[in-house]
Amino acid sequence: MKYRYAMVCSSNQNRSMEAHSLLKKQGFDVSSYGTGAHVKLPGPSLREPNVYDFGTPYKQMFDDLRRKDPELYKRNGILPMLKRNLSVKLAPQRWQDNAADGSFDIVLTFEEKVFDMVVEDLHSRDQVLMKTVLIINLEVKDNHEEAAIGARLALDLCQAIEDAESWEESIDDIIVAFENKHRRKLLYSISFY
Repeated sequence: MKYRYAMVCSSNQNRSMEAHSLLKKQGFDVSSYGTGAHVKLPGPSLREPNVYDFGTPYKQMFDDLRRKDPELYKRNGILPMLKRNLSVKLAPQRWQDNAADGSFDIVLTFEEKVFDMVVEDLHSRDQVLMKTVLIINLEVKDNHEEAAIGARLALDLCQAIEDAESWEESIDDIIVAFENKHRRKLLYSISFY
């Protein structure tokens, strides 16, 4: 694979990790991040989410929720999701704190608010390398079923980008072909490192 990819959602738990897991299995050079202030997972009610700091190991979250209510978190898919996550990497990472991870060629977000935060963050950084980065938003609802569909769509899109001679030359054609094939609108922007 010729490009370096970043998958980004709000908490680096569901959508970005489903895509990270799938692309990693397919041999892509991929990382994943969240843009939120904290990592939020569903709790016993909407007003009682489980909140963790970025960097808290997935294993620690898994053990914590299994201790709190194993039936609830198994039934709502959170424990299986965390189990998948800990097989991919140690802990959720925050996009805004990732400068030490180096530059990416392609950043794929799964929510417009996250896309805006990534674009804003890249524009606020010192652009010393003058290396282009393509940021694409593929809107995906934050549930397990949609995350699985979104990951397959992300793989299809990243494969099309890989297959192109140069994404800079053919991004408009790649986007139009993807939108026509999958009936999903994409948003994209170009920034620099």
